[in-house]
This record gives sequence, C-alpha cells and structure tokens, in this order.
Amino acid sequence: MIRVVVVDDEELVRSGFRLILQAAGDIEVVATSTGEQAVRAVGLHRPDVVLLDIRMADMDGLTVLRQLQGLKPPPVVAMLTTFDSDEYIVTALRSGAAGFILKDTAPAQLAQMVRTLAAGGVVLSSKVSRTVVEGHLGGGADGEAVARAGQLTERERGVLVLIAEGLSNTEIGARIHVSVGTVKDHVSAILTKLRVGSRVQAALVAERAGLLADGERGP
Repeated sequence: MIRVVVVDDEELVRSGFRLILQAAGDIEVVATSTGEQAVRAVGLHRPDVVLLDIRMADMDGLTVLRQLQGLKPPPVVAMLTTFDSDEYIVTALRSGAAGFILKDTAPAQLAQMVRTLAAGGVVLSSKVSRTVVEGHLGGGADGEAVARAGQLTERERGVLVLIAEGLSNTEIGARIHVSVGTVKDHVSAILTKLRVGSRVQAALVAERAGLLADGERGP
C-alpha cells in the first residue's frame, strides 16, 4: 500500500482526495490535515507521498514545503494547485517539490501520479505553461535547452525521456535492460551535463528541448 497524507485548508478538498485515492485499492490516505498541522501529521504517519496545497489560508504551502524538507528523511511532496500558471509553482519546484498536480486532474490519472511519485518519479501536469517552464529554468531560450541536451549520449537522452515520463531508476533499468546502478550513473551524468540539481529540472529541460511528446508525464 502507498501511504499518502493530503494537506489542504479546505475540508471538502481533503475529503474528496481521500475518497478518490482510497478507491484505487493500492493507496491508503493515512491522514489529512491543514497547513498548520501538516508537519506533525507527516512526522507521525511517515507517508510515502504528501499532496500539499500550494495556496492555503492558514499557512502558506511553500512554508510547509520548506518545513517538510527539514524532516529526516524528507517526504516526497507534490504540490496541488488550481492554476497551471500559478507563479508559486516555480518556487515550489526549486524548493524540492517532485512536481505538481492540478486539482481537476481525473481520478484515474491522480492515482497513477501518486504511484509515480511513490516509485521515485516526477509528475508534471500536461497543462504546465511555457511561463512556468521558462521561469523554472531561468528564462533561457529553447536553443539553450537543445544545446544542453545535445551534450548527452544517445543512451543518456533515452534515460532523460524516461525520467521525464516519471519512471523510477528501477523501472528505467527494467525498460532498457541495465542494472539500477548503471541507471544511477546515467542519471548523475545527465544532471551534471544539463547543469541541473534534480530530476524535475532535468525533465523540464527535456520539455524545452523538444524531446517529449505532449501529455502527462507518467509511466
């Protein structure tokens, strides 16, 4: 079972997400909380995934994210938002979020995104705006992303696409028939050559370099 904590200041949203995710069969919502209760709830239940509202009345979602990143080990956190152009998404991704999910995501897609997060992948809504992508990477031109991706070997480009699709190292290894250790070496080389610090940032470079087809980033 994948253990999830949902953090939102609206009880209706928390209840809705609980019902949707519990219906998946392999996901258990072990707790829901407001922003002020989030760190305590996560520390108590130690979930695999935290779904965190980026905008809350009782406590700013970015503040909660930074507090959660201070836990040892920090949980996997995806931000919930109503707007695909939310300017806070950029800061959240830079602060360690593993992606973001729009609140109107279809139930089946929501469950799959949680599975992707639990497996160590990243999730980026298909509606991610160009403004968010460019803001996250510093606003460089697409040509720069193409140039960065051009430094990768053919195998590394293939691994980068699989990272952007949300696959974990284990899943990537199974897909391309190599060991997890070899995948880790490829990922390390990709992050170094792209000059980024996380899989999310690497996925966004792949997006801007034109390596990805339109659609949800998930297996």
